Amino acid sequence: MTTTLTIRRPDDWHVHFRDGAVLKAVAPHTSRDFARAIVMPNLVPPVVTVADARAYRERILASVPEGHDFTPLMTLYLTEETDPKDVEAGFRDGEVTAVKLYPAGATTNSQSGVRDIAKVYPVLERMASCGMALCVHGEVTDPAIDIFDREAVFIERVLEPLRRRIPELRIVMEHVTTRDGVDYVRAAKENLAATITTHHLIVNRNAILAGGIRPHYYCLPVAKREEHRLALRQAATSGDPHFFLGTDSAPHLNPLKECACGCAGIFSSPNTLGCLAHVFEEEGALDRLEAFTSLNGPAFYRLPPNEERITLQRHEQPMTFLRFVETDEGLITVFDPMFPIHWNVAGQAG
Repeated sequence: MTTTLTIRRPDDWHVHFRDGAVLKAVAPHTSRDFARAIVMPNLVPPVVTVADARAYRERILASVPEGHDFTPLMTLYLTEETDPKDVEAGFRDGEVTAVKLYPAGATTNSQSGVRDIAKVYPVLERMASCGMALCVHGEVTDPAIDIFDREAVFIERVLEPLRRRIPELRIVMEHVTTRDGVDYVRAAKENLAATITTHHLIVNRNAILAGGIRPHYYCLPVAKREEHRLALRQAATSGDPHFFLGTDSAPHLNPLKECACGCAGIFSSPNTLGCLAHVFEEEGALDRLEAFTSLNGPAFYRLPPNEERITLQRHEQPMTFLRFVETDEGLITVFDPMFPIHWNVAGQAG
């Protein structure tokens, strides 16, 4: 049995830090384990300009503990008023890495998102010309479409027509959750990749609904049937360069989750690497964990992989992870995988 595994230091290609007290509390859990992270821009108000991104980056860095070597990779929130010149200048100057497409109303703080994709074609065409990536929340918001079908319909109605119109545009289908999404990404010859979250590898929709409503397993895109979870596990552990880690770690204060209309989001940053090692061990794929966490993402984003290494260690007794993270505004519940985890990063308490 493998008891230690040394890999290049991972990156997180999709994370939410929020702002204020929550940012200060959660950022250290990413900066401890990850060298870089694509930071989502759905604040209130959203990060829509390069100047916004520059200011947010400074707030993030101020929240990273001394001694943590961490680089936030900033994104811009795409609106129908986004200036293509600002986007290109920010990318060429290295101040922003990607642009995020939220269909209006699809998820947390997405009200300012795109309603008519034709209105943002000038931005997307400028991005394609300079090689900048578009990160998409891949769900339609048509109320007539069942919530469990919104990813598949997004591919049909939005993503495929967009890729036909602008084939040079580099697109990341974030937090893919269905076999449909996996198959679509696999069939692409170039310029398309997908992130997969830690929690979608572990939970299906029963975790939310069976035995009572459990709000800390509710996220968007919502977890699907078991067949889709198994497709995600096969994709993540395959070594296929189209797929890489984006935790979509999304903290909310407990009162905002545990209420009549709870927020969507699962906060997984504190124990993601231990959970992933467990999943890859179950699939007999520990030798491919490095590709998923540390190699495939940088390759798609045309960045060098990290030179620093970390060692994951397997312990005979299960590790004890944080149940909550405290903020000045209240508690945030940490993702519970519902099974014992024996892995952690060597040298960390557990």
